[in-house]
Amino acid sequence: MRQVLVCQYTNCLANGSAEVLQAFQQQAEAIATVVDCGCQGQCNMGPTVRVLPDEIWYCRVKPDDVPEIVQRHLQHGEVVDRLLHPRLHPNYL
Repeated sequence: MRQVLVCQYTNCLANGSAEVLQAFQQQAEAIATVVDCGCQGQCNMGPTVRVLPDEIWYCRVKPDDVPEIVQRHLQHGEVVDRLLHPRLHPNYL
């Protein structure tokens, strides 16, 4: 089962990560473990969402992005290119 880590540290919180976490909890808990976490070192790109074991990092995630991540990535294994962290996933872009 995949694990979805949603940063809840200061900068991500200021950019709405609590709402992103809530959206994942409501929409993805049947198919993934959703975890709030501390800083993952990508504060300038927050809110950040990390999907394990895939090691996919999404950045600047909004609550409206969650259904797409759930459907495309968590259900079908397809990354959501437009939300990928550009520094961590340069080969996808």
